[in-house]
Amino acid sequence: MSAQTSTANGITDTTEPWLLLDETPHYLIISKPTRMLTQPGKEAHKTDSLITRVCQEFPEARIVHRLDWDTSGIMVLARTIAAHRALSIAFQERQTEKRYQALVDACPQPESGLIDLPIGADCAHRPRYRIDYEAGRAAQTRYRVLEHNPKACRLALCPITGRSHQLRVHLLAQGRPIQGDTLYHPNAAEHPRLMLHAEHLAFPDPVTGQWRAYQCPVPF
Repeated sequence: MSAQTSTANGITDTTEPWLLLDETPHYLIISKPTRMLTQPGKEAHKTDSLITRVCQEFPEARIVHRLDWDTSGIMVLARTIAAHRALSIAFQERQTEKRYQALVDACPQPESGLIDLPIGADCAHRPRYRIDYEAGRAAQTRYRVLEHNPKACRLALCPITGRSHQLRVHLLAQGRPIQGDTLYHPNAAEHPRLMLHAEHLAFPDPVTGQWRAYQCPVPF
């Protein structure tokens, strides 16, 4: 299904299931497919979501962090109140490590570096975000070229902050919007999905404090 033949953005309309990558008494490691909301939206037609489906099997599961509707990849869900509190603090205090892969049309120059640009809501074009030097919130992303060919450049992206649409807006600001991005790429319909995937997540164990690291293979 191309970006333009989708029924609507922001609706869980995928037949691809979520996957359980690991399970402990305190948290679950989940792989979220593209085109699936992390949690229900306010509208009645947006009730289907990752957490809705996971809770059918694990009714105690609780959201700790989010991925955009069209971003796929690894997530951690808490199973207890104490674990939810500890994991939420870890994310808020930037004690986690996240890495994504993305495809863009051409490689940025230089081929690795730090993007440090503030991001704010684009009120005139919701739900888009934009670089906003006056009212935006600080945002930093490290990037590195992994490989490239005439059709695409593959990037590793490590967000230091966690702003909405951060990776997408930062790459757009470099003139390198992510392929398949229906909000920011002018030719999104040329690709079957948003080419952005959360491949790595690490955090302190909510009970022991030991460092835990998990991987989720990139599907593109």
